[in-house]
Amino acid sequence: MTTKMLKFVSVPQKQPQKRTAAERRTDFDEIYDDFKPEQATEQASRCSQCGVPFCSVHCPLGNNIPDWLMLTAQGRLEEAYGVSSATNTFPEICGRICPQDRLCEGSCVIEPGFESVTIGAVERFVTDTAFENGRVKPVSPLRERAESVGIVGAGPAGLAAADQLRAQGYQVHVYDRYDRVGGLLVYGIPGFKLEKHIVARRHELLVEGGVVFHLGQGIGNGPGELSFAELRGRHNALLIATGVYKSRAIGGPGAGLAGIEKALDYLTASNRRSLGDVLPDEAQALDAAGKNVVVLGGGDTAMDCVRTAIRQGAKSVRCLYRRDRANMPGSTREVKNAEEEGVQFEWLAAPEAFLGDTHVTGVRASRMKLGLPDASGRQSVEPLEGSSFTLEADLVIAALGFDPEPLPQLWDEPALAASRWGTLKVDQKSFMTSLPGVFAAGDIVRGASLVVWAIKDGREAAQSIHEWIKADAMARTAEQG
Repeated sequence: MTTKMLKFVSVPQKQPQKRTAAERRTDFDEIYDDFKPEQATEQASRCSQCGVPFCSVHCPLGNNIPDWLMLTAQGRLEEAYGVSSATNTFPEICGRICPQDRLCEGSCVIEPGFESVTIGAVERFVTDTAFENGRVKPVSPLRERAESVGIVGAGPAGLAAADQLRAQGYQVHVYDRYDRVGGLLVYGIPGFKLEKHIVARRHELLVEGGVVFHLGQGIGNGPGELSFAELRGRHNALLIATGVYKSRAIGGPGAGLAGIEKALDYLTASNRRSLGDVLPDEAQALDAAGKNVVVLGGGDTAMDCVRTAIRQGAKSVRCLYRRDRANMPGSTREVKNAEEEGVQFEWLAAPEAFLGDTHVTGVRASRMKLGLPDASGRQSVEPLEGSSFTLEADLVIAALGFDPEPLPQLWDEPALAASRWGTLKVDQKSFMTSLPGVFAAGDIVRGASLVVWAIKDGREAAQSIHEWIKADAMARTAEQG
């Protein structure tokens, strides 16, 4: 079965063709072309079918990567999709936005010098081909169950759980305060990484499968919102999968000046423009056209911001990051793409103050040096004395990470236990919160993380909900008997 494999010695690694930087700077379309079938087959054949597949070990979902690579190399694409989708609810999304260089591809054991297998692009190809050939079907439970499950949040964790629970026959209702399904997949991630029709077709499949969506429905005690108590009364179990949306504040002199914006506000406004939405007047400032832009941060959100600013026609775009390239938390592939598109990086630099009277005009920063490892194991950073410099800036975007919203207070449910970081406390095995029958998964539990981890948590939480509802039904029957 491995006659078509082990070709990494004779076949070089290739990614799909990438549009030129000059071309992709002008639109928000995805930057990679699709693999041709023969290209996907050839790249899949490079897999060494090793005895201990570290690509699978280091995939949060534990995807059976060597198996579907072998099937792809043999042209058995329908079977390849079956294996890929058995462990991953949204392989076409992970194939596009997972940082494979830090996960599966970065763990490939092919001999140094031959380079890793191109896993993400093949994963995307297999699923897109399955969609094109009508092989991706809505969930179809063997039998309907009377019990219902409510899910708060239509992001990757909530959608993955909805798919799994609906497959078990539960009546699944998903509540989300936004007007589209997808959460940060739609409003936080730019189209050049994930075009929005990719998410929309999954939404359509879930609706066809019987999942009911309540969009534009906030949870809380405000006008038009549904109270948490009422929500619990509607369903046999609840899953909280709200994600984390509260941007971390930036401090320092001048931090309150106009023109200093939060990354998520900026990205949401850009994505809404691309979707054809009419933005309120105050959102007009969230446009980089003709401006000198400085983005603070070094994660994937910062990369999304700098690359968005380029496409909006910024005069200049600089990224200020306090550590060096090797310590940058974002994908190295994204950094390379940003540099190709014209972003300038200021490594080992951190802001000291923001300049301007009422509106920001510049960022005063200082050079940094790496010191000894701190408690987390990462090298600490220290300012270099007398190294201050100033960057001109008409728009500053803070991409410093996200924290959870205070759900127990917002939902008037003090019994919902939260950690000191604001994330919800859950049983590590069952995903149940301090409230019986109320579960939580995704970023609201683990903090801001990757989409692939949210999918994993959603799938596992769905299984725990299924087991809990069955046990609860048995207990009730025993009491009545």
